[in-house]
Amino acid sequence: MAASNVSVESVRRLLNDSLTNLGFEVYPLKIGWYNSVLPPTLHLSYPDDTLAVVVLSTPSMFEEAFLPFLEQRCYQGLNDPIDQCVRQCITSAVSQCFPGGKVDVRFDYELLPSRKPKFLAQTAAHVSGAAFYYQKADVTEQPWAEKKMFGVCVHPRFGGWFAIRALLVFGDVTVGSELVQPVPPDCVPSREGRIKLLEAFNFHWQDWSYRNIISPIQTYSQKQRDYFSTPPAQRVALLRAWGHLPSDNNQPEPTSDTQSQEIGHG
Repeated sequence: MAASNVSVESVRRLLNDSLTNLGFEVYPLKIGWYNSVLPPTLHLSYPDDTLAVVVLSTPSMFEEAFLPFLEQRCYQGLNDPIDQCVRQCITSAVSQCFPGGKVDVRFDYELLPSRKPKFLAQTAAHVSGAAFYYQKADVTEQPWAEKKMFGVCVHPRFGGWFAIRALLVFGDVTVGSELVQPVPPDCVPSREGRIKLLEAFNFHWQDWSYRNIISPIQTYSQKQRDYFSTPPAQRVALLRAWGHLPSDNNQPEPTSDTQSQEIGHG
């Protein structure tokens, strides 16, 4: 991939051609947009005009990518099966679309040696225009006093039925004024709606009601809901019971759930 021959639209088109049918969405951004809303300790060490792309998974990813991944016997144990599937899909797309390119692929579950995440997924989704990141500061006259409240992204079409999976940084591609920063759609504009969203996410996340803060065009299938409702350490056993993994698979269970968008769910 020669940097001089790469445009934002060509990157978007190539990734869409590889990933859309697998249930993913891609949104380009500039590193400067991301760094500008974070303290220096969390900056990504690239020039402001460096091109990046945030990758989301939509509800269809489970059936379009994950179940075929299992049927092809690609799961290797040790790590979370969803994480392995996402890694294979995205790294394969990058290697096929941009052979020889300098692409820094960062996944939502990866940590730096400092134990900080390799990127802040919800911030990346917000500045790219993919989803609005609702935080405590977005509520006037907050009713929670000094209580810590985690923020949550809402997708304009899927509500909370999605996940932020990866950030691709194109280290040798710079973009100029042709890439204008979009404003993420404010799906929950009222104070009352934002209170309802943040309280549902922080206090009742197990019932998934926060995901329906808007009327989504698609939600997780029942099978996908059953999977993500199962504790992470028991998911491989569930996949075996469903027949998606061989019953004689003696590989260890995954030990952690690594969804960046949710508190313990995909």
